[in-house]
Amino acid sequence: MPEIEERYPESLMNTFGPPKLALVRGEGAHVWDEHGKEYVDLLGGIAVNSLGHAHPALVAAVTQQLQTLGHVSNFFATEPQVTLAERLLGLAGREGKVFFTNSGTEANEAAFKATRKTGRTHLVSTLDSFHGRTMGALALTAKQAYREPFEPLPGEVTFVPYGDVEALAAAVTDETAAFVVEPLQGEAGVNVAPPGYLEAARRITADHGALLWVDEVQTGVGRTGRFFATDVEADLVTLAKGLGGGIPIGALLAFGEAATLLQPGNHGTTFGGNPVAAAAALAVLDTIEADDLLDHVDRLGKHLRDGLAHPHVAEVRGEGLLIGLSLDAEKAAAAVTAAQDAGFIINMCTPDRVRLAPPLVLTEADADAFLAAWPQILEEAYRS
Repeated sequence: MPEIEERYPESLMNTFGPPKLALVRGEGAHVWDEHGKEYVDLLGGIAVNSLGHAHPALVAAVTQQLQTLGHVSNFFATEPQVTLAERLLGLAGREGKVFFTNSGTEANEAAFKATRKTGRTHLVSTLDSFHGRTMGALALTAKQAYREPFEPLPGEVTFVPYGDVEALAAAVTDETAAFVVEPLQGEAGVNVAPPGYLEAARRITADHGALLWVDEVQTGVGRTGRFFATDVEADLVTLAKGLGGGIPIGALLAFGEAATLLQPGNHGTTFGGNPVAAAAALAVLDTIEADDLLDHVDRLGKHLRDGLAHPHVAEVRGEGLLIGLSLDAEKAAAAVTAAQDAGFIINMCTPDRVRLAPPLVLTEADADAFLAAWPQILEEAYRS
């Protein structure tokens, strides 16, 4: 039988381009391709695999739940779903309500619909943002290459420079439904919000009766060394990616009056919050707490960021294990290829920007192995 990569284009749409590898097995922060080559996974399914691959706690939780009760639809309540909602609100430290989805994009679509229930239609987002690829989420995403093929997009959206308080204050008016913002812009190459920016966003939106919507799809669930990347009290918070540790789940958390915006008939989902996905998320939360992973992520992230300095690295940014760096030339694609050849999986965000989002269980030994290989990876990249 032909190899997986040869069979791939014969049956799958070309929405992602040719696959870089065909992976067949994983354990911890390591994966193996179909030829048996081992890699340290420093992308983690794009910040998804919080517990790495084949983590015993996640495997046990999903297996036990499947053997007990699988999918039942949202006509019925299940213990894992209710418990997970309670746990998330407890971690937020606030009273509110939760709506479960299957992905971050769907969580953002739910939040978008909630903003429409305010009676306002104007939204403010940021340049270099990414909130998803469905039509509503795409309307809030600034990248023109993603937007143009599908315009006109829903909504009346104003984009402002990320981190610019004055521009935000000028854009938000009494007609604005919400300002949506990422605490760190992951897809842009990990841009970190300037100090005081999110606090200013809270004041500005409150002054105009608008909602503050914080997109923590990539930054939440311990990714930055804190469960939430910001402690600013938003009206809407969206989560996904790392929440299920690889099992698809997303969540919209709504607080205060925003928690009452979506009522019966306003929104729905067939699979959202099903007991298997909820059980997976609970296993992730339990393991983060039991293994003190927030402290581990904070310490290891600093270690990685400090070790990435190099003459060809113009800047290193990030928090915890969400790390971006800028090269001094458009060599990011070459660096990804050189890293893969050396047995490490990293990600290109832009032609000169690289992103690392490894599992939260990445070991110091694996981090050190990458840092030791990093100078040679760059040397190979700049030779290409």
